[in-house]
Amino acid sequence: MPYEATVIPLYYQLRSWHLTNTYWALILPQIGLSLPFAVFWMRTFFVSTPPALREAAAVDGASRFRTLRSILLPMAAPAIGTLATLLFLFAWNEFLLALVLVPDDRSVQTAPLALSFFAGNRRNSNPGVTAAAAVIVALPVLISYIALQRRMISGMLAGAVKE
Repeated sequence: MPYEATVIPLYYQLRSWHLTNTYWALILPQIGLSLPFAVFWMRTFFVSTPPALREAAAVDGASRFRTLRSILLPMAAPAIGTLATLLFLFAWNEFLLALVLVPDDRSVQTAPLALSFFAGNRRNSNPGVTAAAAVIVALPVLISYIALQRRMISGMLAGAVKE
């Protein structure tokens, strides 16, 4: 289903719950749209882990929860870091849902939506000021990517090679 097809039903549902123009109008759809991706991402990682690790933990007497907590989750740190980075990027750059669900309350708008209102629909606005605002909006994404670049790349490659 196209992403754009979910916007109108979401608007009517959240309006009936009196949640439009609130933080919840941004949070709940973001969770609903990100959760399937997160499940798919982590399932792919855990399926690619060697079964010998789980078998060795079972032989040592570890429960399934203990195996997950002590062996698999530390191994999954790069995949979790990459997933967190990607979901941060998706949430930070959210425009369409914010445009439809929180157009009136400036205090809950996303940065790209606020930038579009800042730039305005006039062609005679100051391009230098608009470019500076765009850099300020893009700066957190750029800083997080630079800081987490190695972890993100290793997380994307984790599980890419089968033994």
